[in-house]
Amino acid sequence: MKVDVLLGLQWGDEGKGKIVDVLTPNYDVIARFQGGPNAGHTIEFEGKKFILHTIPSGIFYSGKINVIGNGVIIDPYILSLEIEQVQKQGFTVFNNLKISRKAHLILPSHRLLDAIYESAKGKDKIGSTLKGIGPTYTDKTARNGLRIGDINQTDFYTKYENIKAGHLRIAGSYDFDMAALKIDGMSFSEYEQKWKNALELIKKIELIDSEYFLNTLLKQGKKILAEGAQGALLDVDFGSYPFVTSSSTTIAGVCSGLGIAPSSIGKVFGIVKAYCTRVGGGPFPTELCNEIGEKMRKQGNEFGSTTGRPRRCGWLDIPALKYAIMLNGVTDIIFTKADVLNNFETIKICTQYHKNGVSFDYIPFDISEIQPEWIEVNGWKTEISNLTWEQLPAAFTDYFRLIEQMSGVKISIISTGVDREQIVRKD
Repeated sequence: MKVDVLLGLQWGDEGKGKIVDVLTPNYDVIARFQGGPNAGHTIEFEGKKFILHTIPSGIFYSGKINVIGNGVIIDPYILSLEIEQVQKQGFTVFNNLKISRKAHLILPSHRLLDAIYESAKGKDKIGSTLKGIGPTYTDKTARNGLRIGDINQTDFYTKYENIKAGHLRIAGSYDFDMAALKIDGMSFSEYEQKWKNALELIKKIELIDSEYFLNTLLKQGKKILAEGAQGALLDVDFGSYPFVTSSSTTIAGVCSGLGIAPSSIGKVFGIVKAYCTRVGGGPFPTELCNEIGEKMRKQGNEFGSTTGRPRRCGWLDIPALKYAIMLNGVTDIIFTKADVLNNFETIKICTQYHKNGVSFDYIPFDISEIQPEWIEVNGWKTEISNLTWEQLPAAFTDYFRLIEQMSGVKISIISTGVDREQIVRKD
């Protein structure tokens, strides 16, 4: 048995949460392998809407195991709010959610440092979500972090206070008003107390050695879907550095974030939005800073599920898509938010770039000042949200067949709306 993987192939916000929710009935286990509460997966069904930041998106199906892997970093307070949200709607969490003991903790002082570092960058801000992601992964790499398994150790708070003291010394070297800092609208001390209270909730969740747990299930023939956060173009190694996240968002992150061997990887589902969006800073070759981009934003409700910030919008970028496909060995494309383009007379697709009079179809090391080259196709000007495969307009099928041809990968599922039922399966 192999582990199938679901990844975003753009700059995030491709609709991964919905698609995991749609695919979950086919699997026994959903395992999140990287990222933290900087990600937001939105799931809608039966008139209900959920935004998950840490909990895997398969949580709404009873009998399915959901694992937060060792590659994920966890803010206990934010996780506690998610658990409360889910349980209020009548879904169980404690019966089918498990957390790797090796997952690292986001401390309140990590969020303090995140705010200080981002503020100090001035006009060069990277667009951090201020959730403490970068400082937590920094401490992890520097071997100075705390892990979920540590919370049951008798010296946990001694270690916590030592790390916190080191963070406060760093903070003290910046011209920063500690008293004025607010974390989710609270003072540092208020947030810290809620954070500590939330640790008691986490102790009620089954903590596991996830690498042994998942490999044992594989040997038993169980089907596992690995769920990624963010998108491939935000990868710390292969994204548009330094405007990236702090973890591996590509296929490599599955192995290190779950303890799965490369030979155990099966299908790789790549999620692609019908256009492109990006939150925060960084290069975006196909960005539309005009009324067309604003129309996309409004029709697609393109506002960050974690930060609420308006997303930058632009046409589909084929060279960037092919780059992400290459890095991840994508076997199937899942095409999302196609309905957002229902009212566009014509649609553009970036097929290559040019810079200094030279055209090319790859992402260069220096991505600044590259300009897109376009082809233009007819829009479908039809509401497709509740259509079957046979009812889809020809202009739409022509659009995604062109994407299949240019990307070299088949499209197996098309999402035509926000609800889990608004799905067209091509095969």
